[in-house]
Amino acid sequence: MSEEKAHRRRGHRTRWFAGAAVLVVVLGTGAVVVLSQASEARTPVVPPPAVATASVTKTDLSDQEDADGTLGFGGESDVTGRKPGTITSLPATGTVITQGQSVYGVDAAPVPLFYGKLPFYRDLAAGVTDGPDVQQLEENLKALGYNDFGAPDKKFTTATAAALKKFQKAQGLPQTGTFSPGDVVLAAGPVRVSALTGQLGNPAAGPVLKITGTDRIVAVKLDVAKQGLAKVGDQVAVDVNGGTTTGKVVDVGRSAEPGKDASGQSNGKATIAVTITLDDPKAGGDLDSVPVTVHFVKDVHKNVLVVPVGALLALAEGGYAVEVEQNGQRHLVPVKTGLFSNGRVEVSGSGLSAGTKVVTTS
Repeated sequence: MSEEKAHRRRGHRTRWFAGAAVLVVVLGTGAVVVLSQASEARTPVVPPPAVATASVTKTDLSDQEDADGTLGFGGESDVTGRKPGTITSLPATGTVITQGQSVYGVDAAPVPLFYGKLPFYRDLAAGVTDGPDVQQLEENLKALGYNDFGAPDKKFTTATAAALKKFQKAQGLPQTGTFSPGDVVLAAGPVRVSALTGQLGNPAAGPVLKITGTDRIVAVKLDVAKQGLAKVGDQVAVDVNGGTTTGKVVDVGRSAEPGKDASGQSNGKATIAVTITLDDPKAGGDLDSVPVTVHFVKDVHKNVLVVPVGALLALAEGGYAVEVEQNGQRHLVPVKTGLFSNGRVEVSGSGLSAGTKVVTTS
């Protein structure tokens, strides 16, 4: 074979390989394009994330003022023995004592509880002058089932002495038919023993124990400048033990007291005492003393349109707007704001009504 023919043959092979290479590249490129298009066809189009919405509501909105308080059994009162002898029995802390029951013992004899507000101030026996203390004694005897004297009055008669002797006999006391102020413990109603201040064997004429009422109450020291927040009969919300319950204001103090800080030092602010009872007494749990937060109603706007605060948008030119969503479309509606309370706000604006959906972040 001549060198020229051999060169031509090599040229043909070179062109064939080049053409094949081009074909492979073209086919390869086409394959890439096709695969890419197929891949795109299989990947769904992700829609924009949905926004949170809330409905405009029509309701009453109230503004609140918060104050710290304590849920417990109220203030303590000291029981100081007025009877000579030795303390021979004491109740357990937390014991509830009612009319006629023994509060403590002296020389192995009970000192019972009587109800009343007038302190017994003298010995009573047949022949004493008439007085309201006699009537208070007879009222207690009658309530306990000893009523020889008829309707309680201010006269200490032989019938009063007879009823008193029957009571003394039932109590295991000497049947003298006479009465001394130290023979009983006087309270306005049932009491609860909060602490013992005396000990067995101590002289009875001295400190014995401390008592409270039996109903749990919320005590608040309210700044005098805010005393208008609390009125007897007002409903309040009370945060206690991680939950919220309701209560009623039953007493508002009439005398200001010096305010104190956490360390018990004067803080220069005068306070008044506010007493609240819980609608659900069990809401406070079993602890004797629990810190609470009381929400007093400061202002109420009735029957207004309300949205979450997170629905408000600040406008560059000032003021606020809400973004209304309707039929898949959104548009801004300028609003005028009113009362803010507990993450909600009163609004008014053209086209807004109860049930309108607005975009919100909360």
